[in-house]
Amino acid sequence: MNDKVYVPPIKTQGIKTKLVPLIKQNISINKISIWIEPFMGSGVVGFNIEPYQAIFADTNPHLINFYTQIKQGSITSHIVRDFLEYEGKMLEQGDDEYYYIVHTRFNQNHNPLDFLFLNRSCFNGMIRFNKNYEFNVPYGHKPKRFAKAYITKIVNQVNKLSDLLHKYNWSFICQSFEKTISLAKESDFIYCDPPYIGRHVDYYDSWNEHLELLLYKTLINSNARFMLSTWDHNSYRENNYINSIWGDCKKITQEHFYHIGAKEKNRNSVVEALLINYTE
Repeated sequence: MNDKVYVPPIKTQGIKTKLVPLIKQNISINKISIWIEPFMGSGVVGFNIEPYQAIFADTNPHLINFYTQIKQGSITSHIVRDFLEYEGKMLEQGDDEYYYIVHTRFNQNHNPLDFLFLNRSCFNGMIRFNKNYEFNVPYGHKPKRFAKAYITKIVNQVNKLSDLLHKYNWSFICQSFEKTISLAKESDFIYCDPPYIGRHVDYYDSWNEHLELLLYKTLINSNARFMLSTWDHNSYRENNYINSIWGDCKKITQEHFYHIGAKEKNRNSVVEALLINYTE
């Protein structure tokens, strides 16, 4: 595990980049452990932990497809550079009109490169889908978004991930968290970063109290070691579910500032909580 935090090519709201060092300090895995993420999102945590074996899962098929195609070699750093250079010029010429051409094209064809383009040019780098599972984040109004240096940054991120996928035994699966957690053995480690209950941050599916309780029961029944990321409190209120559902877990906290959010009032300081079921 390296000290420098690697940032993956896909951005998500609530990305754990700044929390990776804290998570690294408190995980409990060894060389025979399979790292399991039922809510992989951007993948930033597992990619930085660099476990020998890992299962990355999510219900968002577009995330899984993008990373799977990098693993298979269908998407390479060279392909990404050529694609973003061309699409970036088109965006510069067409501005919001061209953004919505790609927006419509993606919702029809689900091209993973279009997904990357939208993720990097939409408002605040968000991932959000409507009830019909169509990407519906508006344009970020930056026609010169894909400058040469920015493209190179994304290309380097893809190239780094490709190297990691050649080095380790990692798989990507699109399925529910229940199915993913059911794969865990007692020797494995589960890291969960579900949508934050009470924070209105749906990515692909909705989240509610029933699912939060189901997640708790599923994790407890797995008999594996687990860590769950959630929010503890902010300046306005507390996460009461920590006591009502996760009260028997050890809690580790750290303040974190969120820069990504649909509304400015959601981009503020939050005390994060890591909930774990082990003491070593």
